[in-house]
Amino acid sequence: MSVTVALIQLDCTSAEPVESRIDRTHALVAEAAERADLVVLPELWHVGAFDIGAARANAEAIDGPLVTGLSTLAKEHRVWLHGGSFAEVADDGSHYNTAILFTPDGRLAASYRKIHLFGFDGGETTLMSSGDEIVVVDTPLGPTGLATCYDLRFPELFRALTAGGATAFIVTSGWPTPRIAHWDVLTSARAIENQAWMVACNEVGAQPGISLGGHSSVIDPLGSVVARAAEEETILYVDVDPGASALWREQFPALQDIRIS
Repeated sequence: MSVTVALIQLDCTSAEPVESRIDRTHALVAEAAERADLVVLPELWHVGAFDIGAARANAEAIDGPLVTGLSTLAKEHRVWLHGGSFAEVADDGSHYNTAILFTPDGRLAASYRKIHLFGFDGGETTLMSSGDEIVVVDTPLGPTGLATCYDLRFPELFRALTAGGATAFIVTSGWPTPRIAHWDVLTSARAIENQAWMVACNEVGAQPGISLGGHSSVIDPLGSVVARAAEEETILYVDVDPGASALWREQFPALQDIRIS
């Protein structure tokens, strides 16, 4: 039985006030939930993935109002909700780029603190700490590995998620326009090499010094692009067959030939 996924490719232009974007995003989730079993938001959508100043100013605990609001939204609309990621401040004062996933009863099913931080000596490395745990969680897609944006450049993470049982990946992202060709290649590559579904939700809009490139995508375990958005705000709806990964791995058992781990 297929699962309908809705990727909300949100315009995260920095000129929009955070509270206005939160309200607008809640309305888009409600709209998407009318058709979808699983709704996915992009990375740091409440502040914009490249607006580190806004991330610092709007960081909150995982039981704060942003996450609580998403939990309520999932429960109200009886939908699986990947809430993208948010700027988390932990009890010890450390900050993380944390992805969150809710069940249709509003329960926090999983959280993932981004392992690979972008910016080299700048960007999110000036605020965030790296996470140190990989996350595979059961979703309507089957065992699903969670990753965030820059993680895509590190195939070792996706191999580890696959070794942990993942047959699908959800990637929340704020990938920029100048490197959007890399996004297209890497999302396909991670699907092909792991024979897994790739559900990758990016944002659009203008943020300090950068524009975000869209191209939110769903890619099947053979690497075929089932659907890809353009470069404007949209909701991308895609039907996914959770059994396709296991079937392809049986027909073409390349993962059995891995010799380096």
